[in-house]
Amino acid sequence: MAGVTVEDSSHLVGVPDEFQRLWTPHRMVYIQQGQQRPHGDDCPFCVAPSLSDEEALIVHRGKNAFALLNLFPYNSGHLLVCPYRHVALYDDATVDEVAEIASITQTAMRVIRAVARNDGFNIGINQGEVAGAGIASHLHQHIVPRWGSDANFLPIIAKTKALPQLLGDARAAIAGAWPTPAT
Repeated sequence: MAGVTVEDSSHLVGVPDEFQRLWTPHRMVYIQQGQQRPHGDDCPFCVAPSLSDEEALIVHRGKNAFALLNLFPYNSGHLLVCPYRHVALYDDATVDEVAEIASITQTAMRVIRAVARNDGFNIGINQGEVAGAGIASHLHQHIVPRWGSDANFLPIIAKTKALPQLLGDARAAIAGAWPTPAT
């Protein structure tokens, strides 16, 4: 464009401006890996138990089910409880799987409340893609901690979530506070 002068900005490095910045370095893994599921098309909930707890973000392993952090959390500490068995629907799960999912959910609520001091929870299962399940082929229950001041318009206006804690730090805190079974 003729007549436009471009200002030298080298003297502005480090000078505060009016913009707010959300630092989310944990998201870099999705940028670098193209937001692909682990191992191509393999079910991430079937793959997770074969990985280390730290790599898979697992906070607890039970006999029939396990709990891990959501890779795309709504809030910090957003957990998923999954049966090990690849089953899609709640009514296809065994009595033992359902009982352990419920037990892990109760423990997760206690642990998250102690670690994060949240005010409440959203707990739910989306059954099928039409109901919002991102991975409809493997049953998983969401446990989302909520705080009185956690809702704002940022996700609606800017399609951005502000998450104050890195996934690895949240996993370490929750796993560290998880009670060990009595022997």
